[in-house]
Amino acid sequence: MRPLLLALSLGLAAPLALAAPGTAAAPASQAQSDIVDTAVAAGQFNTLAAALKAAGLVDTLKGDGPFTVFAPTDAAFAALPAGTVDNLLKPENRDQLVAVLTYHVVPGRHPAAKVAGMDEATTVNGAGLDIAATGGAVTVQGARVLQADVNASNGVIHVIDKVLVPGS
Repeated sequence: MRPLLLALSLGLAAPLALAAPGTAAAPASQAQSDIVDTAVAAGQFNTLAAALKAAGLVDTLKGDGPFTVFAPTDAAFAALPAGTVDNLLKPENRDQLVAVLTYHVVPGRHPAAKVAGMDEATTVNGAGLDIAATGGAVTVQGARVLQADVNASNGVIHVIDKVLVPGS
C-alpha cells in the first residue's frame, strides 16, 4: 500500500484550522481548493486519498457538488482490523470500496451548525447516517467529529475519528 500512498503525494500545503470539539472552525473567506485537494493538503487523509483514487471517485469529489464529507483520518483507517484497507483497495473489491466511501458523503453543503441540528442524513450511496449532538460534541454513526467546517470550493469536510461502514 505504501507505493500507492507515495504516488498520491500531491504536495499541496493549505493547513486546516483546528476547532475545539463541538465548535466550528472559522470559515475561510473563499475556499480555493476542492474537497480532494483540501483533504490531501491536510496531510492526515493519505489513506482516504488512496481509497478515493482506487475507487475512481477523485473526479466526482473534484466536481461541482456541493458535498459534505465526513472524512476519516489516517489513524481511523489504521484502527480497522489488520488487512482491511489492503483488501478494500484490491481491484476486485472496488464495488465494496465505493459503497464504504460514498457512505461518508452527503449531498449538499452542511456546515457544523446544520449538522448539529440533524438526527440523520442520507448519504450518496442511499444509506442513512445517525447524527447525535450532545454535550457540545457531534457524532455521526458513532464516529466523533474531531474538526468541523473545513471549507472547500465545492463543499465542506468534517473530520471524524472512525471509518463508517454501511450496515454496521
